[in-house]
Amino acid sequence: MEEPEPNTPSDHILGWIGESISYFPTFFDDPYDTGDFSGDSWWVQPQDLDQELIGSSSNSFNAAMPTTTTTAPTPTESIVSDQSSIPLDSTKKRKLPDNSSPKVSRKNTNRLEDSTAGVVEPPARRPVANRRVNNRSAGNGSNGNNKEGRWAEQLLSPCAAAITARNPSRVQHFLYVLHDLASLNGDANHRLAFHGLRALTHHLSSAATSSGGSGFSTSNTFAASNPKFFRDSLIRFNDINPWFRIPNNVANSSILQILAEQKNPTNTLHILDIGVSHGLQWPTLLEELTRRTGGPPPLVRLTTVDPPTGNRNTTAAPFAHGPQDYDFSSKLLGYAKDININLQIDKIENFHLQNLNPQTIKSFSSEEEETLIICAQFRLHNLNHTSPDERTEFLKLLRGLNPKGLILSENNTDCSCNNCGDFATGFSRRVENLWRFFDSTSIAYKGRESEERKMMEAEAAKMLVSVGEMSEKKEKWCERMKSAGFRRELFGEETVDGAKALLRKYDSNWEIRVDEKDGSVGLFWKGETVSFCSLWKVVDLGVEDCLV
Repeated sequence: MEEPEPNTPSDHILGWIGESISYFPTFFDDPYDTGDFSGDSWWVQPQDLDQELIGSSSNSFNAAMPTTTTTAPTPTESIVSDQSSIPLDSTKKRKLPDNSSPKVSRKNTNRLEDSTAGVVEPPARRPVANRRVNNRSAGNGSNGNNKEGRWAEQLLSPCAAAITARNPSRVQHFLYVLHDLASLNGDANHRLAFHGLRALTHHLSSAATSSGGSGFSTSNTFAASNPKFFRDSLIRFNDINPWFRIPNNVANSSILQILAEQKNPTNTLHILDIGVSHGLQWPTLLEELTRRTGGPPPLVRLTTVDPPTGNRNTTAAPFAHGPQDYDFSSKLLGYAKDININLQIDKIENFHLQNLNPQTIKSFSSEEEETLIICAQFRLHNLNHTSPDERTEFLKLLRGLNPKGLILSENNTDCSCNNCGDFATGFSRRVENLWRFFDSTSIAYKGRESEERKMMEAEAAKMLVSVGEMSEKKEKWCERMKSAGFRRELFGEETVDGAKALLRKYDSNWEIRVDEKDGSVGLFWKGETVSFCSLWKVVDLGVEDCLV
């Protein structure tokens, strides 16, 4: 018997969502403009590779990514010198049973690791099928943490290494194999190969033309989607995948925890939202406020900080930009009115975080009149952390706002920027993180092909090319928070128990762990870390041991 869904919002919470829609935008009509590689002297591609992979025509690229089994392009003699070692039939493909997962054999894995071989036997692309996946199966379809089964990473990472080593023949070989296997349909490996291939060719193109990322297309991501389709797709995603819903739940519970600690219950609640929830986080919080002892605050102020609209391409953090015409304010205000909450929404648009100050967020009230709580989720890693160190400076700026609490949710991964490693190292880290997203969405959508899933994955795939993708491990974030003048605060038992109860709704591969050392709440997929949530308060003047 199915367990009742924990913390399920009542039907009237979702009333502000509106009617379901039937509009589905066209996806991938305008793929990456990969330009011309010829500007880089070390990269000299054969003519057929230029025609198949990196032509400027979007139609040629779409044609190169069919959804059914096709004849593979034949590598030329200039690509692989030892043709006797090629175990690839250029005119025929092996077919696997529908219930099997394509794998790269151990023998071929060893070949991948041998930089002199330059050859790997690719798995055959499976026929496209809408396969049902058990919602609580531990390792179905995508091989989980089995590195041998994650063959897309075993192709993409060595290709990035070959690009870093400036080895054109090896790069050409891997691009051919990826081109043959990449598909928007199929399992997580094929989809990861598709987006990874486009990111690699985009990198080569931008390096050759010194254009940065100007050719990056966002036609299939959040920013270019129909607003109603975007909203409904994001609601659906949160309902079947806890990637964002658990951090949102922890943040909402923490806001209630901080609010309960305040001496004056008549203070205005002011939430500074620097996040990626696009308004979908707040209906549940508003309903919880109505259940609070003594009722809701007399006024709830919500100030959202939207990213600059000029950074919708490679400088934009994934999931930060919604459609240009998307506006959740009217529906949220209407919902708040229905449940007798006095809500005020201020939107700061086209704004650089570095310029935030009390005047910008209109925080003129004294501490006795306003309870300011900052909710920073998956946006701060977009700030530079080297020279200049915008990240630490911004945290100090937030400290200057003197909030009653700050909830920080971020990716818990090593940095992939150019200052923290070469291109191969950074790209490999991004691919590994993206694999977890694709693997989890495969199970969340039960293996079905979906336009919603394609949009979510295309948005996530921006991490492969975004110059602003500079995540850090949790320990580094804690150091930054302490140096900026914050101290750790433990989450309440209700916050942790509520998050764990909510997680039981999702696939059993998801897990929540509470770090006994720092009290943070970590979200894990198949034993691998995804993100963390932490609660912070301003260090009181004269308390020297708070930074310990």
